[in-house]
Amino acid sequence: MDNTSWAYLSNYLIYSAMAVFTLAFFAHAFETAWAVRTPSIATEKSEGNLLVKTFDFERTARTARIATAFMILGFLLLFSGVVARGISAHRVPWGNMYEFSITGAMAFTGAYLLALRKNDLRWLGLIVATAVLLTLGTAVTVLYRPSAPLVPALKSTWLVIHVSAAIVSGGVFLLANTIAATYLLLDRMEQRGGRNAWAKRLPTLEVLDQLCYRLVAFVFPLWTFAVIAGAIWAEHAWGRYWGWDPKETWAFITWVCYAAYLHARVTAGWRGRKAAWLCLLAGSTFLFNYVYVNIWGTGKHTYSGL
Repeated sequence: MDNTSWAYLSNYLIYSAMAVFTLAFFAHAFETAWAVRTPSIATEKSEGNLLVKTFDFERTARTARIATAFMILGFLLLFSGVVARGISAHRVPWGNMYEFSITGAMAFTGAYLLALRKNDLRWLGLIVATAVLLTLGTAVTVLYRPSAPLVPALKSTWLVIHVSAAIVSGGVFLLANTIAATYLLLDRMEQRGGRNAWAKRLPTLEVLDQLCYRLVAFVFPLWTFAVIAGAIWAEHAWGRYWGWDPKETWAFITWVCYAAYLHARVTAGWRGRKAAWLCLLAGSTFLFNYVYVNIWGTGKHTYSGL
């Protein structure tokens, strides 16, 4: 196969992954919708004149397994699409925002599937599928660029080291922030009188809080390495380790915010709501760097944008 054929194959695989993630989205939505159980006359519960509906997820267990299978298949197709993109250009597929986005979506999905092996996170499947579809949809419609060689500034071994560490870190950070947002939503429910029937399926606040912390603590050293690797690369490329370029600055801000989160957890004993808000703040700096700085920002990293 020539380079053009590999590029077309990559596009077909990305579109196929989007189709499969769409099926995963509908399967997870079906799982939730059809788990609703209206009380029978014999077991009917009422509060005033309102019937209380409950959720029985055992009724949709098979659908949930199918949804997870679609998520795995979507990940494999996306992985293959990223690899084919790299083969078509004879380089790692991280040379522009389109390639970074499809690889980031792959990392996010991979982080979810790995965490799913040890934790009951299937309830996150609908959110993950939605986020991945939005990312891929934006990538193929707005950010797409034809497969081409790297610009001179990116021709370095440090591209593989620095960007791969940043992509994996970003996928795990975003998963942690999704869990932090879920924590805040459930916390608000409980403050208002208790969880609704669907939310009772989700883990306790303590479990969510601990899982968020473990994810951040697990990947924070990798993000630290990514920032250091970027500084070393900058010295090789531009003759200085740090120049307060917008992307460098926001990468450092993200590092400070997640370091503050871990420090507050370990030394100040922050738990629950305060820790979740701090985690979301750190995640928002990462997203700002990824979206705004990459697309509309200025500086030496603009070659990685549109």
